[in-house]
Amino acid sequence: MYFPYFRGKQFELITIRETAALLAKAGFVPIIEPVRESLSGLDRTLQAIAEVGGRAIVVVNPDYGDHQADGFEIQALLQGRFGGSPAVAAGILLHSRMTVDNAREYFNVHQAQSPTLVHAGFTDPKGLAHALADELPQLRNVFIDDKARMLYRRHFDSRDRVLIRDGFRRQRNADYPELEEFSDLHATYRDLGMTGFGDFLIVGDEYSESGGPAYAVAIHITFIDPRQDDAMFVYHFISDTRDTPTDPAGKFGQALNKLVKKLDRGDSQILETRAIAEFRDFHARRHFPGLGYVKKLSMRHHIETLASYFG
Repeated sequence: MYFPYFRGKQFELITIRETAALLAKAGFVPIIEPVRESLSGLDRTLQAIAEVGGRAIVVVNPDYGDHQADGFEIQALLQGRFGGSPAVAAGILLHSRMTVDNAREYFNVHQAQSPTLVHAGFTDPKGLAHALADELPQLRNVFIDDKARMLYRRHFDSRDRVLIRDGFRRQRNADYPELEEFSDLHATYRDLGMTGFGDFLIVGDEYSESGGPAYAVAIHITFIDPRQDDAMFVYHFISDTRDTPTDPAGKFGQALNKLVKKLDRGDSQILETRAIAEFRDFHARRHFPGLGYVKKLSMRHHIETLASYFG
């Protein structure tokens, strides 16, 4: 049903581990594109998913990060520790530099691991559909919306089709509006002929190695508004101080004050998730957990919100 797409940085993997039981219970399947050289965090994450009976898709040929040139270590991990495990499927990322022969080779290597095609800029859909004609009806096809448009998707008529749309318009923290629409895909994916949907949570599809100095601190909180046909929106709570890279703790306090004030008004539509409870606790204790932890909480809240919606 829901396929959140993670790029496999530290706090993304921690988010998956902490929500593994919730993901499994809700039937959500995270897609992980490993970008860090060390795969120990990915290993622990997949073990956590397997232990609770969950499922995940791991991209074996990442387009970003330390494994961009060679995904052999990812392949070895999947075929070694998780070989034959129903918990872990191999994701084949079909980007613009891939050929039909490349795709077929990856498919053959990972045929025993429920290969999933992740369409992200591939340029020969007709050729690939022909090459995989016998297997195609049973395959899961994941389409990155802005890189696999409607005409492209028509070539891949399988029983399991997932559409991933980036609802997070990434910009400088200081430039975010207070409120904007995130997505309606969770409510409309079946109308589009899909069996599942996904997004890039509150991180967005744009990849960067680091966030740079925090001139402004932002807390991104999503919510579903039943008054607007269950569309999802995102609040951006931004610190007042925005002209210096110093004092991230003070800036976090400013942004957190705005979040708690909005919550306490009672009309925010924000679900009081476990993640929100942690934000409230930090506010009460005047504690700053670090910016990575803040992002993790926002991702967790996003997952908890969607789990509640489908629950």
